[in-house]
Amino acid sequence: MIHIEPEILNKANAWLTPTFDEKTQATIKQLIADNPKELEESFYKDLEFGTGGMRGIMGVGTNRINKYTLGKNTQGLSNYLKTQFPAEDLKVVIAYDCRNNSNTLAKVVANVFSANGIKVYLFEDLRTTPELSFAVKHLNCHCGIVLTASHNPPEYNGYKVYWQDGGQLVPPQDGAIISEINKLDYAEIKFEANTSLIEYIGENVDNAFIDASVKNANTTLKKDKDNLTIVFTSLHGTSITTIPETLKRAGYSNVHIVAEQAEPNGNFPTVKSPNPEEPAALKMALELAEKVTADIVIGTDPDSDRLGIAVRNLDGNMILLNGNQTMVVMTDFLLNKAKNKGLKGNEFIGSTIVSTPMMSKLAKAYNVDYKEGLTGFKWIAKMIKDFPDQQFIGGGEESFGFMVGDFVRDKDAVTATLLACEIATQAKANNSSFYKKLLELYTHHGLYKERLISITKKGIEGAQEIAQMMVNARENPLSEINGSKVVTLEDYKTSVAKNLIQNTETVINVPKSNVLIYYTQDGSKIALRPSGTEPKIKFYISVTTKLDNVSDFKQTEQELERKIDNIIKDMAL
Repeated sequence: MIHIEPEILNKANAWLTPTFDEKTQATIKQLIADNPKELEESFYKDLEFGTGGMRGIMGVGTNRINKYTLGKNTQGLSNYLKTQFPAEDLKVVIAYDCRNNSNTLAKVVANVFSANGIKVYLFEDLRTTPELSFAVKHLNCHCGIVLTASHNPPEYNGYKVYWQDGGQLVPPQDGAIISEINKLDYAEIKFEANTSLIEYIGENVDNAFIDASVKNANTTLKKDKDNLTIVFTSLHGTSITTIPETLKRAGYSNVHIVAEQAEPNGNFPTVKSPNPEEPAALKMALELAEKVTADIVIGTDPDSDRLGIAVRNLDGNMILLNGNQTMVVMTDFLLNKAKNKGLKGNEFIGSTIVSTPMMSKLAKAYNVDYKEGLTGFKWIAKMIKDFPDQQFIGGGEESFGFMVGDFVRDKDAVTATLLACEIATQAKANNSSFYKKLLELYTHHGLYKERLISITKKGIEGAQEIAQMMVNARENPLSEINGSKVVTLEDYKTSVAKNLIQNTETVINVPKSNVLIYYTQDGSKIALRPSGTEPKIKFYISVTTKLDNVSDFKQTEQELERKIDNIIKDMAL
């Protein structure tokens, strides 16, 4: 006899009612009969909004992405919009990426909005996340939705919500919307579309977005651009709809696209993971780079909000840069450009608590403000919203995201790709390179080396293990890491920063989050954080030392790599 917990069975039986279609009911009956473990995974909780909206495995149940969970989100959001803008004609814009079922789920979302009397602009085909963020403001919408699971595996999909400013939902608004969603019964979802309220959009918005990208990142001369050889891969994602045309309009003609990965495909057949953080994802692009003697390789994730970059090192070999490295080079380039135009004193750059400390050093060097938020670009977008009298120059986070200016309010691999090519072009014209620019920054601000350790723990047991790891870390905090005393311990869950040397406490003035950060006497920084979008716990390690000359880089970098190895060993990761 198969044992199923009564609570799980009750939740599953609620889906065996006429509210749910026959196919859904048949699948649930099959799970009850043959696969109680999968049934439990599908129903043991309700899928929640995390760092990047709601992401989950596609399938039946409350803990899965399907027409009912997304329909409920959309119904709750519709109700909330009506309370917030009672006298206005409501408008929303919807985009979707290359993932399996994204187009059909986007249509479900459009139908529900329209059934609630809300005007819907629906992209006619797949589009990038940054274009959706742009479109919210461009079309004067009250909110926007993009159907994507970013770089998660093929079985995932997701639902990200953007507000009037083009930025993702943040507290307390997200909590108010979630509360509205939780009040609902599935039977209250209005699925019957009012087709007269759904308008398909495409080329006009594309042109406006691409023109804005070129305006914000295009700085170099056409003759210099002809000398830059670019390899680009969309990794089967949406960026193929936008990046080649953006580079073309900016004047780049020497662009080589990885043909085998140019076709959008939600199964991502040529890569294990469509994640530009993973070196294996750019393997085919690097092979093409050697054939065409490329200067730079760029790959983007499925919804084109993140990018991975490879450039030639001092020996002429292609190497992958991490998100922190590309971020500091891009930020310095933008700061220098702003300085040459004349800084007004109200500028700022932004980053996140788990990104490189080098960003704050750059801000000090240019005498601009530096703002730091929790993980996720919604917090950088919130900075722009919260400080309307200040000018946002640019900013990023370690997980391969960057934003140029404020015309898009989320990480934007389209404009960042163009910016990377601009930097490489200018550098090459001046007998330098993207890589040399990075090394020069290290000599000015210190050499920072970062590494991310991700530990995957899937399912119910995995979530419990991750939760327990954070409990253990809080109950038994480290006083020393790799022989260096812990100076400060920041706990973002309690909003308390403890100075362990002086035995003092200060309040952390950012929203609460399940993050712990250690700072040691030798300048090391180690952050612990469960992922908000994947079944992982992440350890972000940053070490630093002085770099007097570029010629000392290799040896000094190796010393820092050994230091990181020792920290990992000391923490038993």
